Parts: sequence; C-alpha cells; structure tokens
Amino acid sequence: MKRLILAAALCLASLPVRADHVRPLTDPETVKACSECHMAFQPAFLPARSWTRMMGQLSDHFGDNASMAPDKAERIRQVLVVGAADTGGGKAGSKAMRGVGFNDVPLRITELPRFRHKHDRISEREWKRPEVMTKSNCPACHKSADMGSYEDE
Repeated sequence: MKRLILAAALCLASLPVRADHVRPLTDPETVKACSECHMAFQPAFLPARSWTRMMGQLSDHFGDNASMAPDKAERIRQVLVVGAADTGGGKAGSKAMRGVGFNDVPLRITELPRFRHKHDRISEREWKRPEVMTKSNCPACHKSADMGSYEDE
C-alpha cells in the first residue's frame, strides 16, 4: 500500500503545474478578428454580460472602430459567451470573477480585482518598457498567453 501511495505521489508531482492556465481560445474566426489589433483574450476572463456589451459596441472598441458584419459579430459573441467566466470558464473563470459584483459589467480585464492582485508588484517602470507598453499586452511577459498559460516567465 505504501508503494502505491508513493507511486501516485511521484506521478502527481511530475505533472506540470497549471495553476494559471486558462482554456485557450480556439475558434479561428474569433482569433483572427480579435488578434488583428490585440491578443485574442480567452473568454474566461470576463462574464458573458461583458462580452455581450463589448460585441454590441464595436464602433467604439476602446477608442477604435472594430465594426464588422452583424452576423460575424454575433457568431463571435456566441463563442465568447459560451466560454465566459460565468458560463463556461471553469476554475479560471471562477477566479477571474472574484471580487466582481453580480451586476458589474467589467470591460477591461486589466481592471479586474484578480488581475490587479496578480500584478500589483509590477512597477510602473516595468509597464512602460518598450516591449510591454500596455497592461493588456500579456504576451510581453507571458510568452504562452495565447495558449492560455499565464505562468510567471
């Protein structure tokens, strides 16, 4: 019995730690449309109500006009809602929603309590480095962010 427990413990210890892993966005149309201007963020970072509002305001998408054909916008909205933090985001979605009120409609991932907590020790100097420049440029520090890995690198 001790050997079985030891073998199980060794197997578990050898598994990669995936504490900061988020289900990657895999829908090609969504990835293509979003990544034309920025990283295609995983839906689990925001609740469905946020994605719905965001996709309904594409003519003013954080100061840019990201308008697209209504049917395409609706398909992308559906992809985002299905994987959203409060509908299909799993454990990562639950973590992202910590501190977000039931009626809150956050639109910026960088303003979520979890994001702030995870990044609170990063100096303004680091954020202003040429390869970073903005808090939403996740791949600058998390090289596998597009695959859902946000381990410290």
